Amino acid sequence: MRRIVAFDRVSADGYFASADGGLGWVVPDDEIDGGAAEKLGENDTILFGRRTYEMFESFWPNVTAGSSDPHTPGRYPPQMLAMADWINQARKIVFSRTRREVAWTNSRLRPELDPREIEALKEAPGKGIMLFGSGSVASQLTEHGLVDEYQLIVGPVLLGSGRPLISGVPKTVRLELLECRQYPSGNVLLRYGRA
Repeated sequence: MRRIVAFDRVSADGYFASADGGLGWVVPDDEIDGGAAEKLGENDTILFGRRTYEMFESFWPNVTAGSSDPHTPGRYPPQMLAMADWINQARKIVFSRTRREVAWTNSRLRPELDPREIEALKEAPGKGIMLFGSGSVASQLTEHGLVDEYQLIVGPVLLGSGRPLISGVPKTVRLELLECRQYPSGNVLLRYGRA
């Protein structure tokens, strides 16, 4: 059975985006990016909410088009190019009630998240399924017990307010710590599986 892994960067006080949806607070880390790039080939599908999809759609196709890294002048490092290639080619499913179409390569639009459809997707042939950001989708998947692993990069910053990754889940969900790793940047990787 295919697994769903929710990967996200969160602030030390638990927000995955600032109140305006921005990610300017994220502490860059080449070691984390390199490790992520190495494991992306284990997956072939990405799930998105509309906002995260639009952020990715406006950024990742430009990486392979030869634009420069906004954080570091010059060309993108190899791990960013590898991530861009994978993201651009992966199957993308975006859940949105407001978008009417999607044009990014290998994208498919769904008006809402149907847990039975996600269960069928997990049982279908293929590699792993990634979820990036997308708080409303992460919350719905969590509520229905469909996320197999949470990979959280906790950044050394407090936002004070923002968008929580998981909200509105009606019951406590117990997790098992699979890995904890600290990076010189101050970021910490926490990997949790369902208990």
